[in-house]
Amino acid sequence: MPIEFIATSKLPTAFGDFNISVFQDPETGEEHVALSKGLEAAPNKPVLVRIHSECLTGDAFGSLKCDCGPQLQATQRLINEAGQGVILYLRQEGRGIGLTNKIRAYALQDQGHDTVDANLLLNLPADARRYDMCSIMLNHLQIKEVKLLTNNPLKLKALTDLGINVVERVPLTVGRNPFNEHYLKTKRERMDHLYKKDDF
Repeated sequence: MPIEFIATSKLPTAFGDFNISVFQDPETGEEHVALSKGLEAAPNKPVLVRIHSECLTGDAFGSLKCDCGPQLQATQRLINEAGQGVILYLRQEGRGIGLTNKIRAYALQDQGHDTVDANLLLNLPADARRYDMCSIMLNHLQIKEVKLLTNNPLKLKALTDLGINVVERVPLTVGRNPFNEHYLKTKRERMDHLYKKDDF
């Protein structure tokens, strides 16, 4: 059974005024969010879209181990400045392995393992996320073409495979710090993220 639209409301934030819409997967109970702005202004134009997977440590606690929090905040600023866009906030913590396993993986990273090997040592996939819910959310918002704000080629492929027309990839390079340089290098070298060598 596909996810279902539940409710929508206005949401003023530190980065501008948005609309927040909630979708729920009736099988798992997971609640995904679309944070949107200005969709009614240009209904037939490509929309700036970011697919952002939940990261409690980065989004809420300001962790420096990753670049998730800065990516989320930078996207809100970009959408507010552009006057139009959507963040699909997906509840799949730790690249889909859950918060508990993510912290277990963090402990292995503290011992010197990179983010890929830490997951594999726990007998978990390096990336367990799925994106099928995105097509339902975008269809509900009547978005047909997207400018995808990402460095991750898997997200590009996932949306294309779902029949979503990605007309442009918009790079997002923010949040580098001394604590996450190895993490960012691993994303580039082992997960094929589309960073340039001089990005870090």
